[in-house]
Amino acid sequence: MRKKYGHIFFDLDNTLWDYSGNSADAITDLITKYQLEDKIGDTEDFIKVYQDINTELWNRYRKGILKKEVLRTERFLQALGKFGINDFDLAEKIGIEYLDISPSKTKLLDQAPEVLDYLKRRYRLYILSNGFTDTQHKKMKNSGIYGFFDFVFTSEKIGFSKPSPEIFRYALHQVSASPQESVMIGDDLEIDILGAKFTGMDQVFFNPGKKPHKEIITWEIVTLSELLELF
Repeated sequence: MRKKYGHIFFDLDNTLWDYSGNSADAITDLITKYQLEDKIGDTEDFIKVYQDINTELWNRYRKGILKKEVLRTERFLQALGKFGINDFDLAEKIGIEYLDISPSKTKLLDQAPEVLDYLKRRYRLYILSNGFTDTQHKKMKNSGIYGFFDFVFTSEKIGFSKPSPEIFRYALHQVSASPQESVMIGDDLEIDILGAKFTGMDQVFFNPGKKPHKEIITWEIVTLSELLELF
């Protein structure tokens, strides 16, 4: 098994970089800066509302329905509106500052550096992400994992988003890799795992929450350390 692969592709957010935790910290900073605690009440409630809205808007962005600039403001405009704060200028300011603050946060998933160090000595590693290009680079540099990867592929730069086969094929072509000698590791069953499967790549579904599903996939793990046993 260990000799089969030469190329490992990773998703970044919530696979290696703790998107949920870092995003929550950034939003908390902004709520404090703009003194919104009294209007919002429970910060955790606001973060949950924001995350639900952001997921829906990101799906629209991924499908080409929504532009980056609109997404940046709209997710905060809608979230603030749920708490009776209807202020476009404020949402726009927070949207811009969030993209500066969030990538500066450095929480990684448990054992991510150790696992990457192990794999880097045996395989070529890449990031394949639907995130914004500049933001993803900043996240990786600030959290100290940038040097593990030979290339960083983003949907914004390529023009296609996961799970579209085009983004997987583009990345494979750029590194001169065949699907058969490549594997995709990610936390989103539809976007990362099924996208890779439809392209002919093997997959590792990182599923720490043990979300139930009926898909036939190559492997499924609940901790990153399990990759040491697979590879």
